[in-house]
Amino acid sequence: MMIKSIESKIRLATFLSLGSFTLCLAVVTVVSFFAYGYVRDSRKSIYILDPSGTPILAKQTDVAMNRAAEYRAHIAKFHSLFFSLVPDDKFIEYQMKQAMYLIDESGALQYNNLKEKGFFTSILSSSAVLTLRTDSIFLDEKRMYFRYYGTQKIDRRSSSVTRSLITEGSLVDLETRSDNNPHAVLITRWKTLENRDISTTDKNAFQ
Repeated sequence: MMIKSIESKIRLATFLSLGSFTLCLAVVTVVSFFAYGYVRDSRKSIYILDPSGTPILAKQTDVAMNRAAEYRAHIAKFHSLFFSLVPDDKFIEYQMKQAMYLIDESGALQYNNLKEKGFFTSILSSSAVLTLRTDSIFLDEKRMYFRYYGTQKIDRRSSSVTRSLITEGSLVDLETRSDNNPHAVLITRWKTLENRDISTTDKNAFQ
């Protein structure tokens, strides 16, 4: 009877030990999970000092939540840099340089083609001012594909031309952001689908 009693006590002690170990492991796991979530959420909170030095709590949003808006902003910025020009060779050079940070070699290819055709020279010689309005941007995030719709206006001394602009391309995420590419996106395989005149107004008719 004594032996059976000792065996029972050993089994009970073993059971209690295993039960305690399992319970402690479960508690540690649950606590670690909630602690990780708390740290993760706390990292999204930043404090901004107002002019008086008082800290103001601000929440950092998840990058993926606003990625579509960043893609559209990137696309719109590139097209504005590339197609909004004034008759100033230094300004055109600056615009093209900034635009090339946002696109791969397909942008440089189109730039060189326009340059060879005398497009930029005609802007200087005719004192043309080019402005671009973004009408809409179709974006397929799954395929990382976009189609840009815009209206370009070309104002010359003698006339004003309104053109329809449609382009398409793909997007590639970059690892880091920079001052020249704040959205960390690169436009690839970019090409112009349509760039045609919609209307022409002769300014001499009003003189």
